Amino acid sequence: MITTMSAAFTALWTQDVCRELRRRCTGLRPPVAFSGVHQSLPSWAGVGVGDDVFALHVHRCVVYVVSRLRVVDKQRRACCGAAPATWRDPAYPGHDDWAMLGADGCGADPVHVEATPIRFDVAVPGDLLSTLTWRNRRGEQRTLKYVVDGRLERSVSLQGVYRLTDESAARLGSLLDSSPALDRTV
Repeated sequence: MITTMSAAFTALWTQDVCRELRRRCTGLRPPVAFSGVHQSLPSWAGVGVGDDVFALHVHRCVVYVVSRLRVVDKQRRACCGAAPATWRDPAYPGHDDWAMLGADGCGADPVHVEATPIRFDVAVPGDLLSTLTWRNRRGEQRTLKYVVDGRLERSVSLQGVYRLTDESAARLGSLLDSSPALDRTV
């Protein structure tokens, strides 16, 4: 039997998604996210069971780690609710509280996760931001473009789901793990 090592990825969550999460879900652990083939949703096609996805948010040129999501499975379960009978029916009624993560997106598929609580107070320090590295399938590495004085001037190079190098994944994980406990009154 061949075993593969788990990998880590980043996914940029939009301002609209994070506004809704901040309003209703800070401190809660999402049980699901959604993947899709349409550009309206991030594609988690390359993310496997056991892999981590660091959900990121950019606000005023600062990058925040919102949550770390470990993929449990990528299939519809009973918790998702009944499949829609018509196009007017909700796609995943069992996950209405997390619909902002893409439940109603074109071709959305559920990705069940074990996640850290949603938070908006873990900023990626500028020195770490400038050294974060991603790796493509050919093994080529890249860093973020548009990092100026430790701030991300444009988020275009974060848009999508990208595989982190092991070192960068460890550093983001350490940043999240070493952050003070979330104040639930936020």
